[in-house]
Amino acid sequence: MGYLFTSESVSEGHPDKVADQISDAVLDELLRQDANSKVACETLVTTGLVVVSGEVRTSGYVPVQKVARDTIKRIGYTEADYMFDSGSCGVISALHEQSDDINRGVDRDGEDNQGAGDQGMMFGYACKDTENYMPLPLYLSHVLLQELADIRREGKEMTYLRPDSKSQVTIKYNDDNTPVDVDTIVVSTQHDPFDADDDVMQKKIEDDVRNILIPRVKAKLREGIQKLFNGYKLHVNPTGRFVIGGPHGDTGLTGRKIIVDTYGGKGAHGGGAFSGKDCSKVDRSAAYASRHIAKNMVAAGVADEVLVQVAYAIGVAQPVGLYVNTYGSANVKLTDGEIAEKINELFDLRPGKIISRLGLKNPIFTPTAAYGHMGRDPYTDKVTFLENGEEVEREVEFFTWEKLDYVDKIKEAFGL
Repeated sequence: MGYLFTSESVSEGHPDKVADQISDAVLDELLRQDANSKVACETLVTTGLVVVSGEVRTSGYVPVQKVARDTIKRIGYTEADYMFDSGSCGVISALHEQSDDINRGVDRDGEDNQGAGDQGMMFGYACKDTENYMPLPLYLSHVLLQELADIRREGKEMTYLRPDSKSQVTIKYNDDNTPVDVDTIVVSTQHDPFDADDDVMQKKIEDDVRNILIPRVKAKLREGIQKLFNGYKLHVNPTGRFVIGGPHGDTGLTGRKIIVDTYGGKGAHGGGAFSGKDCSKVDRSAAYASRHIAKNMVAAGVADEVLVQVAYAIGVAQPVGLYVNTYGSANVKLTDGEIAEKINELFDLRPGKIISRLGLKNPIFTPTAAYGHMGRDPYTDKVTFLENGEEVEREVEFFTWEKLDYVDKIKEAFGL
């Protein structure tokens, strides 16, 4: 009979994502100056106001006002009519020093023995829905909003667009978990006021989503996914009007979009948010490591779908447990427990080793704070560091946890 599964995404202009991006921009600025910075930065955004708070331990200095305003400007909140404007909003900084009680559990003799920054469990997931091994409903939800943002920035079509938007995609799967149809698409986008009445305005936006946005999205998809767009139901701005949005329409907080950030409800989530945290916090580093493991396992052919859980005790380097679930899709004659044992031998999951393996002391986190931390294409770019009072440019790898660099090792270990 099959089933339906739904995931949502939110744009870079969504208030919670504005908060996430400011928090990660603060983190990146401190890592740019001091790679050993310990940061837990929380941001609140509301009408005309940004509040940045949290705990840091660093030799660097972050100009919070400039970082926040530059981030807001890049997102697109540059008009007074938005009631949240990069040039005029208030910015309050309430950063203070990290607790010694927390720091003593993290710092150890030798980075390899660095303790976990907190207790908790983290999950990684991968499946064969898409070429980047992400669930199709979330993948399409992200692509819709990325393309909508591109259209807004180009300024040639849909010129009424404002930064805040949301999407939701429902996919029909058959009983063997293969996507067979796009069932429903929901797009809600903030917009300028129209001179026309609400019905005319809504019809214009719906027509543009159907005839401009969705064809542009489909053109970026592989043929197999394009064929799933058959008679889907489309809902655009279902309330009929979306002029008031962004931090003026809804207060935003760091860490409130953790399902958007990960797998759209597929697999599992340990509950910890990512943005604003340096990678001594295993909420972030171990979640990335778990995704790295799951993606490489599926790419290597160990299973068609994989969930990986790793768990820690605060201040302790070695994980307290590693769990693997292949949902009965394993292509090897081993139990999930036996698969987990082999994976545990291949990947060193001590926090220090994860940070070293994935290059997580680099200022690479602002791009993660919108459109998902997982399923992104890894790339290399030049970043300016501040060293001994001088700016030095170096090449840095982004989204390293998405690299398929362990496929051959996994194949050898499993005899594939």
